[in-house]
Amino acid sequence: MMKRITLSAIKALAVALALQSSAIAEPQLIDRVVVRVNNSVVLESEVQRMLEDVKARALDAGQTLPRDSVLRTQITERLVDRKLQLSMADRMGLRISDAQLDQTITSVAAQEGMTIEQMRAEIESGGSSYQLYREEIRDELVIGDVTRMAVRNRINVSPQEVEGLAKMLEEQSQNNREMHFGHIMVIADTDSSKQEIEDAEARINKILSLLKEEGSDFRRQATTSSQGPKALEGGDWGWMNINEVPTIFADSLRNADKGDLLGPVRSPVGFHLIKVFDVRGVEAVELEEIHSRHILLKPSIIMSEAKARSMLQSFVKELRQDDSKFAELAEEYSEDPGSAANGGDLGWANPAMYVPEFSAQLGALEKNQISEPFRTTHGWHIVQLLDKRILDASEQRWADRAYQMIAKRKFTEESATWLREMRESAYIDVIDE
Repeated sequence: MMKRITLSAIKALAVALALQSSAIAEPQLIDRVVVRVNNSVVLESEVQRMLEDVKARALDAGQTLPRDSVLRTQITERLVDRKLQLSMADRMGLRISDAQLDQTITSVAAQEGMTIEQMRAEIESGGSSYQLYREEIRDELVIGDVTRMAVRNRINVSPQEVEGLAKMLEEQSQNNREMHFGHIMVIADTDSSKQEIEDAEARINKILSLLKEEGSDFRRQATTSSQGPKALEGGDWGWMNINEVPTIFADSLRNADKGDLLGPVRSPVGFHLIKVFDVRGVEAVELEEIHSRHILLKPSIIMSEAKARSMLQSFVKELRQDDSKFAELAEEYSEDPGSAANGGDLGWANPAMYVPEFSAQLGALEKNQISEPFRTTHGWHIVQLLDKRILDASEQRWADRAYQMIAKRKFTEESATWLREMRESAYIDVIDE
């Protein structure tokens, strides 16, 4: 016998269905645009991911952080810079292939004492996406490439600069000191109005007074207040030789000691405070040179990534039985115009002059050993380490060291200038929440 449905039951059912329908129809916020940057956007999810990453790193380092709203501002600025750099790379046609990405991640995993599979398991066990991690690494590689390509033509190291610094390095023991320091900057460039400069000066003096208070934390104050490039790292520039630091505060650091708080220092871009965390002497290190030869294959429409790697694997198998044909194969197949005609011979060189992946391969080889195929920005390589030698300290050693220091300093300065120029010419629209 069927149970009769009452009018009140029908009404109750209708109300329940209406409420359910309303709940289903109510829109849910999945993500939102935080900043428009030319033709790209910064999303809320990107800000949140970086915020969580910064907090995790700070927790591991025992570092205290300012409130989330301050961190969000610093993170948003960093992400705007990344969007501009990636956009420039896209216009230049820069790409990182999956093979090159896999090579890099394999190296990162090896440095952590893990396989790729173990690294993936660890990332996913923490609730993160391995695929997202891969794309972030790809972006970092692209940003590194586009920065080097955009900045290298701006750098000019004259023989006079190298000669002068090399002489100083040889004569003055002070130049064997390295400093671990932090930096806080308040922007007030030469185009700022008088009022803006006065406001910036007042702000840097306020920060200085806070830092002089007992128990003050320089890194936290840098994360909170600095407009410098290392703000999210607590203003920390790490260990640097005095000749590697940016010119704007090199003079202030030259005679500084551990614990010194320097500034405010005025420069064309603003006001600066510098904290010397530690000082150490640099022991004399003999200069190692290596003699090597290689074969390079460049993937193209005609030769795929897989084909280039397969060819080199067949070369390796043959050459490990008898390496006397190395020069012959290099002359016939290598696409490095600088060495192919010499049988792939690269001569004697400081391994630091090569791209990181190439240098790392050389560092892992024994004398006469031939590497497995590996990928760099230039293409697929195999390399054989022919010999190593240690050079005594000499004029050439000091000249090489001087050149590297000057080039590193100028690269840091020009990178910041290039990024600032891109921001000035970009369309940047911050979306209010």
